[in-house]
Amino acid sequence: MELQHLRCFLAVAETLHFGQAAQKLDMLPSALGRNIRLLEETLGTRLFTRSTRRVALTENGVLLREEARKLLAHADAIMLQFRQNPRRSQPLLRVGTIDSAAIGLLPGLLQLFRQHYPTVEIQLFEDKTVHLLPKLKSGRLDLVFIRPPAQLDAQFGRAFLCNEPGILALPASHPFADRESVDIVDLEGMPMILPERRSRPHSHDLTMNLFHTAGIEVTVSQMADEKQTIINLVAAGIGLAIVPAWSSRYLMPGVKFVRLNGADRMGMPLEAVWMAGAQDEIRDNMLAMLEEHPELYV
Repeated sequence: MELQHLRCFLAVAETLHFGQAAQKLDMLPSALGRNIRLLEETLGTRLFTRSTRRVALTENGVLLREEARKLLAHADAIMLQFRQNPRRSQPLLRVGTIDSAAIGLLPGLLQLFRQHYPTVEIQLFEDKTVHLLPKLKSGRLDLVFIRPPAQLDAQFGRAFLCNEPGILALPASHPFADRESVDIVDLEGMPMILPERRSRPHSHDLTMNLFHTAGIEVTVSQMADEKQTIINLVAAGIGLAIVPAWSSRYLMPGVKFVRLNGADRMGMPLEAVWMAGAQDEIRDNMLAMLEEHPELYV
């Protein structure tokens, strides 16, 4: 029985609403439901009764709710105890990051941080926002750099860092490849590669909003979620893509990156997020460094 399954169960048990529980955990409802099913299969019992109008706990669900609260509180206390153990050989900071910040923000930040705190061990975990926030909430991460969702749980602390502008990725053989910049209206009718909105809402919406503001329709040639996959598809001539500006640091033969006029007014937000109630001197030192050195991300 995994702790993640128990956290998902407890979120539903306390809200009696799968949608609200998924939002609380910053998970997709399908992922939440999968965790609940796996827990029920492991225990060999139904934990909820469901209808189109309501969700209710079964008798075994009520029993597990109380035990889950105790187990998770105990597990969180153990993790905190080990992490703060003074006998640990090195202090530790576990950082989660989206791919764009991993290539744009983190190299400079970590270099500077290690100059000031050379004894701190830093573990990096790269993933999407929807996966990083539950890991932060469960105590598996101490600090994350994410695109913030529309609603962020009040138990999170947050610091806005920047709006990362979009940039146009296009095949090196494209007629626009030698330009210094491109207007959005110039992209009318051209094949565009977009991520699915459920996976990368900010990147998806940036393209859609830029085209909408320019009064033109988007011609979608391909949907793809991973940034590296999108850039590879651009190199193969499948289409053009509007990607975060830090993506231009990827070295990809056959791809050129060109500035988009007006895109800097519709950037993709980047925030540092942490658990507001958790005391962590190492994390706070990194946050202070970000505040003192905005040149790292502006």
